[in-house]
Amino acid sequence: MRNLAQSTRAPARIEPNSGVPEPAYLGPVYWRPPRDIDFEEWARHGHRLGAAGRGASWWIGDWLNYGEAKYGEHYIRASVITGYEVQSLMNMAYVASHFEISRRRENVSWSHHAELAALPPAEQDAWLDRVEAARISVRELRQERRRLEATPAREHTLSAGETICPACGHRWIP
Repeated sequence: MRNLAQSTRAPARIEPNSGVPEPAYLGPVYWRPPRDIDFEEWARHGHRLGAAGRGASWWIGDWLNYGEAKYGEHYIRASVITGYEVQSLMNMAYVASHFEISRRRENVSWSHHAELAALPPAEQDAWLDRVEAARISVRELRQERRRLEATPAREHTLSAGETICPACGHRWIP
Protein backbone atom coordinates (compact mmCIF):
# COMPACT_ATOMS: atom_id res chain seq x y z
CA MET A 1 0.00 0.00 0.00
CA ARG A 2 1.46 3.34 -1.04
CA ASN A 3 1.83 6.31 1.24
CA LEU A 4 0.17 9.54 0.08
CA ALA A 5 3.54 11.25 0.02
CA GLN A 6 4.75 8.58 -2.43
CA SER A 7 1.89 9.14 -4.89
CA THR A 8 3.08 9.49 -8.46
CA ARG A 9 0.07 11.53 -9.55
CA ALA A 10 0.56 15.28 -9.65
CA PRO A 11 -1.75 16.93 -7.12
CA ALA A 12 -4.42 19.39 -8.21
CA ARG A 13 -3.81 22.93 -7.05
CA ILE A 14 -6.17 25.56 -5.67
CA GLU A 15 -5.50 28.48 -7.97
CA PRO A 16 -4.51 31.79 -6.41
CA ASN A 17 -7.38 34.19 -5.83
CA SER A 18 -7.82 37.45 -3.98
CA GLY A 19 -5.83 37.14 -0.79
CA VAL A 20 -4.45 33.64 -1.43
CA PRO A 21 -0.83 34.26 -2.44
CA GLU A 22 0.12 30.62 -3.09
CA PRO A 23 -2.09 27.72 -4.09
CA ALA A 24 -2.49 24.71 -1.84
CA TYR A 25 -2.22 21.14 -3.06
CA LEU A 26 -5.26 18.91 -3.46
CA GLY A 27 -4.92 15.20 -4.01
CA PRO A 28 -7.62 12.56 -4.27
CA VAL A 29 -7.75 12.26 -0.47
CA TYR A 30 -5.82 15.22 0.93
CA TRP A 31 -5.28 18.97 1.18
CA ARG A 32 -1.79 20.28 1.84
CA PRO A 33 -0.70 23.91 2.27
CA PRO A 34 2.13 25.17 0.06
CA ARG A 35 4.14 26.14 3.17
CA ASP A 36 3.54 27.07 6.79
CA ILE A 37 0.56 29.47 6.60
CA ASP A 38 -0.97 31.85 9.13
CA PHE A 39 -4.52 31.62 10.46
CA GLU A 40 -5.98 34.14 8.00
CA GLU A 41 -4.61 32.29 4.98
CA TRP A 42 -5.74 28.95 6.45
CA ALA A 43 -9.25 30.45 6.86
CA ARG A 44 -9.26 31.71 3.23
CA HIS A 45 -8.44 28.20 2.01
CA GLY A 46 -11.23 26.85 4.22
CA HIS A 47 -13.75 29.25 2.68
CA ARG A 48 -12.77 28.11 -0.81
CA LEU A 49 -12.90 24.42 0.14
CA GLY A 50 -16.30 24.92 1.77
CA ALA A 51 -17.65 26.64 -1.34
CA ALA A 52 -16.35 23.81 -3.50
CA GLY A 53 -17.89 21.18 -1.24
CA ARG A 54 -21.25 22.93 -1.14
CA GLY A 55 -21.29 23.41 -4.90
CA ALA A 56 -20.13 19.95 -5.99
CA SER A 57 -23.53 18.22 -5.90
CA TRP A 58 -25.12 21.07 -7.88
CA TRP A 59 -22.29 21.04 -10.42
CA ILE A 60 -22.46 17.29 -10.93
CA GLY A 61 -26.27 17.36 -11.13
CA ASP A 62 -26.18 20.08 -13.79
CA TRP A 63 -23.42 18.20 -15.63
CA LEU A 64 -25.48 15.01 -15.62
CA ASN A 65 -28.63 16.78 -16.85
CA TYR A 66 -26.66 18.44 -19.65
CA GLY A 67 -25.07 15.14 -20.69
CA GLU A 68 -28.43 13.38 -20.67
CA ALA A 69 -30.07 16.08 -22.80
CA LYS A 70 -27.15 16.48 -25.21
CA TYR A 71 -25.67 13.00 -25.49
CA GLY A 72 -28.20 10.66 -23.94
CA GLU A 73 -25.54 9.56 -21.49
CA HIS A 74 -26.62 7.15 -18.81
CA TYR A 75 -25.82 6.97 -15.12
CA ILE A 76 -23.62 3.89 -15.40
CA ARG A 77 -21.20 5.69 -17.71
CA ALA A 78 -21.37 8.81 -15.52
CA SER A 79 -20.57 6.59 -12.53
CA VAL A 80 -17.43 5.33 -14.23
CA ILE A 81 -16.44 8.87 -15.22
CA THR A 82 -17.02 10.46 -11.79
CA GLY A 83 -16.47 7.58 -9.39
CA TYR A 84 -19.85 8.23 -7.72
CA GLU A 85 -22.46 5.54 -7.13
CA VAL A 86 -25.32 5.50 -9.64
CA GLN A 87 -27.93 6.27 -6.95
CA SER A 88 -25.95 9.30 -5.74
CA LEU A 89 -25.75 10.59 -9.31
CA MET A 90 -29.47 10.06 -9.79
CA ASN A 91 -30.14 12.08 -6.63
CA MET A 92 -27.88 14.93 -7.76
CA ALA A 93 -29.51 15.09 -11.21
CA TYR A 94 -33.01 14.96 -9.71
CA VAL A 95 -32.43 17.80 -7.25
CA ALA A 96 -30.64 19.96 -9.83
CA SER A 97 -33.49 19.45 -12.30
CA HIS A 98 -36.09 20.54 -9.73
CA PHE A 99 -34.45 23.88 -8.85
CA GLU A 100 -33.64 26.38 -11.57
CA ILE A 101 -30.32 28.06 -10.90
CA SER A 102 -32.05 31.33 -10.04
CA ARG A 103 -34.06 29.62 -7.27
CA ARG A 104 -31.15 27.87 -5.57
CA ARG A 105 -30.13 29.37 -2.25
CA GLU A 106 -26.43 29.71 -1.53
CA ASN A 107 -27.12 30.00 2.21
CA VAL A 108 -29.20 26.81 2.29
CA SER A 109 -27.51 23.44 1.89
CA TRP A 110 -27.96 21.09 -1.03
CA SER A 111 -29.43 18.59 1.46
CA HIS A 112 -32.18 21.08 2.37
CA HIS A 113 -32.96 21.48 -1.32
CA ALA A 114 -33.00 17.68 -1.71
CA GLU A 115 -35.61 17.41 1.06
CA LEU A 116 -37.84 19.83 -0.84
CA ALA A 117 -37.24 18.76 -4.44
CA ALA A 118 -40.49 16.77 -4.81
CA LEU A 119 -42.66 19.76 -3.86
CA PRO A 120 -44.14 22.28 -6.31
CA PRO A 121 -41.88 25.33 -6.84
CA ALA A 122 -44.03 27.71 -4.77
CA GLU A 123 -43.89 25.35 -1.79
CA GLN A 124 -40.17 24.84 -2.25
CA ASP A 125 -39.64 28.59 -2.15
CA ALA A 126 -41.79 29.02 0.96
CA TRP A 127 -39.87 26.28 2.78
CA LEU A 128 -36.52 27.67 1.63
CA ASP A 129 -37.56 31.09 2.96
CA ARG A 130 -38.32 29.51 6.35
CA VAL A 131 -35.11 27.49 6.40
CA GLU A 132 -33.06 30.57 5.56
CA ALA A 133 -34.82 32.87 8.06
CA ALA A 134 -34.92 30.44 11.00
CA ARG A 135 -31.72 28.51 10.19
CA ILE A 136 -33.62 25.22 10.36
CA SER A 137 -31.39 22.12 10.16
CA VAL A 138 -32.08 19.38 7.62
CA ARG A 139 -33.23 17.12 10.45
CA GLU A 140 -35.63 19.76 11.78
CA LEU A 141 -36.95 20.41 8.27
CA ARG A 142 -37.59 16.71 7.74
CA GLN A 143 -39.37 16.44 11.12
CA GLU A 144 -41.48 19.53 10.51
CA ARG A 145 -42.55 18.36 7.06
CA ARG A 146 -43.49 14.90 8.40
CA ARG A 147 -45.47 16.42 11.24
CA LEU A 148 -47.33 18.77 8.90
CA GLU A 149 -48.09 15.97 6.45
CA ALA A 150 -49.65 13.99 9.31
CA THR A 151 -52.06 16.80 10.33
CA PRO A 152 -55.16 18.03 8.46
CA ALA A 153 -54.46 20.91 6.06
CA ARG A 154 -56.49 23.46 8.04
CA GLU A 155 -54.23 22.95 11.06
CA HIS A 156 -50.93 23.64 9.33
CA THR A 157 -51.58 26.64 7.12
CA LEU A 158 -48.68 28.99 7.84
CA SER A 159 -48.53 32.71 7.26
CA ALA A 160 -45.58 34.19 5.39
CA GLY A 161 -42.37 33.69 7.35
CA GLU A 162 -44.07 31.69 10.10
CA THR A 163 -42.04 28.80 11.51
CA ILE A 164 -43.11 25.87 13.66
CA CYS A 165 -40.75 24.13 16.09
CA PRO A 166 -40.55 20.47 15.04
CA ALA A 167 -40.08 19.33 18.65
CA CYS A 168 -42.91 21.12 20.46
CA GLY A 169 -45.12 22.65 17.75
CA HIS A 170 -44.60 26.25 18.95
CA ARG A 171 -45.33 28.78 16.18
CA TRP A 172 -43.06 31.78 15.61
CA ILE A 173 -44.64 34.63 13.73
CA PRO A 174 -42.30 37.39 12.48
